[in-house]
Amino acid sequence: MNTPISNRYEFILLFDVKDGNPNGDPDAGNLPRIDPETGNGLVTDVCLKRKVRNYVQLVKNDEPNMKIFIKEKAILNTLIDEAHEQEFVKAQEKAGDKTEAARQWMCQNYYDIRTFGAVMSTGKNAGQVRGPVQFSFARSKDRIFTGEHTITRMAVATEAEAEKQKGDNRTMGRKFTVPYGLYEVHGYISAPLARQTGFTEDDLKLFWDALLNMFDHDRSAARGEMAAQKLIVFKHESELGNAPAQKLFHLVKVEKNCGETPPRSFADYEVTIDRDSCPNGVEIIEMI
Repeated sequence: MNTPISNRYEFILLFDVKDGNPNGDPDAGNLPRIDPETGNGLVTDVCLKRKVRNYVQLVKNDEPNMKIFIKEKAILNTLIDEAHEQEFVKAQEKAGDKTEAARQWMCQNYYDIRTFGAVMSTGKNAGQVRGPVQFSFARSKDRIFTGEHTITRMAVATEAEAEKQKGDNRTMGRKFTVPYGLYEVHGYISAPLARQTGFTEDDLKLFWDALLNMFDHDRSAARGEMAAQKLIVFKHESELGNAPAQKLFHLVKVEKNCGETPPRSFADYEVTIDRDSCPNGVEIIEMI
C-alpha cells in the first residue's frame, strides 16, 4: 500500500550478542559502550539505524524511491544539489517554494529520509525533515562483562616493518568482546509525521522486515553472534495514539531464570506480556 500510515505504533526489540562487540566506543579504544554508573551495555540509536539502512540498501539495491541518503562514501551536498535539478523542483522556483519542493523530492526518493528524517540545509538547501520512526538507545538487561583478548598478526605491511621486527612478523593487538548480553530497545512511529514525509504502509512492512533480518546480514568477527530475539509491536487504533508509550512498555517484563549464574543465552531469560492490562484501542502484535 502506497498510502501513508494512519496508526501510531510503539515497539520493543530484544536482541542479543554472544562473544562480540555490538557497538564499540571510539572514544574508549573501541570498548563496548556501557553505562558507567550501572555497568549495563549500551547500543546507540545511530548504530541501529545504520543496520536498517544497510538492509534496505541490500534488499532494494537503489530501486526508484528506495535509495539511501546516509551511506558509505555519500557526498550529501551533491545529492541535495541533484534534487534542485529535477523538473518538479525547478517548476516550483517561480512560486518561491524551491526548498520545500526539494524537501518533498528527497522524501519521495530516499527511504531513510522519509523514515528517520535528515538535516539537508547545506549545499543548495533542501530543508529539514523530522522522521516518523525513532529509536531509543538499546540497554542490556543486566550488567555486561567486557573480555579483553590478545591477538596476533603473522604478517607485516612493509619491508621496513619486517626489518624492524627482525624476522618476527607477529604484531600484537587487542580485541574486546561481551560474553553475552541481551539488549532492549524502544521504538516510536508517528502517523502525523509519516503523513508529512510520505512514509507508507509498504515502507512500514519493509522496516519490520529490516528489524527481523538486519543482524543476519551484518556478520563480522567483531560482532560475534547477534540476533533479534523478540519484536513486540503496539498498534494504536488512532493516529495520535490511545495510551501513553511508557504504560505499554511496562506491560512487558524480561527476567532472568538462571539464578545467580551469569546469563549466556536467550533461554536464560523469560519474557512475559501482561495482555490483560493492555489499554483499549491498542493491539499487541508479537512478530517474533
